[in-house]
Amino acid sequence: MSEKKEPSIWEGFKAFLMRGNVVDLAVAVVIGAAFTNIVNAVVKGLINPLVGAIGTKNLDSYSSCLSDNCQGDQGIRLLWGSVLGATLSFVITAAVVYFLMVLPMAKYLARLEARRKAKEGTHEVMEVTELEVLKEIRDALVAQRGSGHDEP
Repeated sequence: MSEKKEPSIWEGFKAFLMRGNVVDLAVAVVIGAAFTNIVNAVVKGLINPLVGAIGTKNLDSYSSCLSDNCQGDQGIRLLWGSVLGATLSFVITAAVVYFLMVLPMAKYLARLEARRKAKEGTHEVMEVTELEVLKEIRDALVAQRGSGHDEP
């Protein structure tokens, strides 16, 4: 009797790491972390100065006071400038991801699918054409056999 050897923990871990989803996820996390730095630099280096041309240079300084007195730490302050900065960061990130990653990949996959369908369509046309030729050959053979039986 042969004993079934269970995979070791190390082999199981290697199999887990080699799954496509785990590797893809790890790559996405690394790229996302690097991409965050780029987006933050764009917001701080481009967006904030553009907003600064209108008002202050830092979006975080825009706020509204809900209470009568908002001096120092007193009162209730809504920091809507921070929310606006985070929203702009999100929109820029989403736009760059969409236009530089998602859209080109979707176009590429659509082209591959169109090529596959065109190849499939050509294959079907060839099959239909071959089928028609075979039917013509059959009809010709039937006609020859029919004419041979009529003669004595």
